[in-house]
Order: sequence, then structure tokens, then C-alpha cells
Amino acid sequence: MYTTPEQFAGATKANVETLLTIANTAFASAERLAALNLNTARTLLEDSVNTAKTLMGAKDVQELISLQTSLAQPAIEKAIAYSKSVYEIASQTQEEFAKIFDSQYAEINKNVASALDKAAKNAPAGSDVAVAAVKSALAAANSAYETMNKAARQVAEMAEANVAAATSATVKAVGAAAPKAKKAA
Repeated sequence: MYTTPEQFAGATKANVETLLTIANTAFASAERLAALNLNTARTLLEDSVNTAKTLMGAKDVQELISLQTSLAQPAIEKAIAYSKSVYEIASQTQEEFAKIFDSQYAEINKNVASALDKAAKNAPAGSDVAVAAVKSALAAANSAYETMNKAARQVAEMAEANVAAATSATVKAVGAAAPKAKKAA
């Protein structure tokens, strides 16, 4: 059970390709996040200027309060939209990383099983028990990995549902508060 130079070179090439995929995924995510932040900053500056102009045009305190209330809703909705966009970028990046790591895990698992089979064929008589124990441990590790993976996916789904529910509740709460503020003015 020796590693040939071709096998070593192949493994090295595969590892480099995986690292490049991870780096490209990270850079693409950072690029999307930077673009989002830049666009958000630009919009925030434009909105701030427009808001200041609108508020300076108020003729009395009642109108000022009414304007502030009407301008708060879109600002909160934009903040929520920004947060959702950041969350989506992070979730998509995490999914891409998970796919990469899952494929790496599957490849490593296949290589270990192959090496174990080769070792079992060349093992001295009476080592069947040890080989069976290693195979059993490998099966248990695979089962634990699958269970953890499934649990992580369920947690991610629950988090996504909670984010959606919190966003919806915030939008509703702000929408409900806006008319009350106008009536109080």
C-alpha cells in the first residue's frame, strides 16, 4: 500500500483546486457584500439629503412630526431589506462552502474505505477482527457526520424561518405604529 508519485500529484492537484474554489467563493461573497454596502451607503446618503430637505420645508411642529413619522417607515423597511440581503449572501456562501466540504468529506471517506480494503487484503491472518472494528468505527463516524449535517441544516432552516418571522413582525409593528404617531400629532 504505497503512494505513487502520480497519486500524490493527483491528490495535491485536487487539494489546490478545492482551495481555489473556496477562495473564489469567499471572494465572490465579499464582492457581493461590498457592492451591497456601497449601494446602501449611496442610497443612505441620497435619502438623508432628501429627508433633510423635506424636514426643513416643514412650516410648523405638527407638520415636522408628521413628516418624521412618514419618513421613518421607508427607512426602517430599507434597513430590513439590507439585513435580509446580508443574510441571503451569508446563507448562500455557507451553502456553497457546505457543498465543497461535503464533497471533500465524501472523497476522503472513499479513499479511507479503499485504503482499508487494500489493508484488509494484505493483512495477516487473524486480523479480521481489527479490520471489522475499524470499519465499524468508520461507519459510526459517517453516521455521526450525517446526523450532525442533518441537524445543522434543520437549525439553518429554523433560523431562516425565524428571520423571516422577525422581519414580518417588525414591518407590521412599524406599519401599525406609523398611523398612531400621525393621530397623536
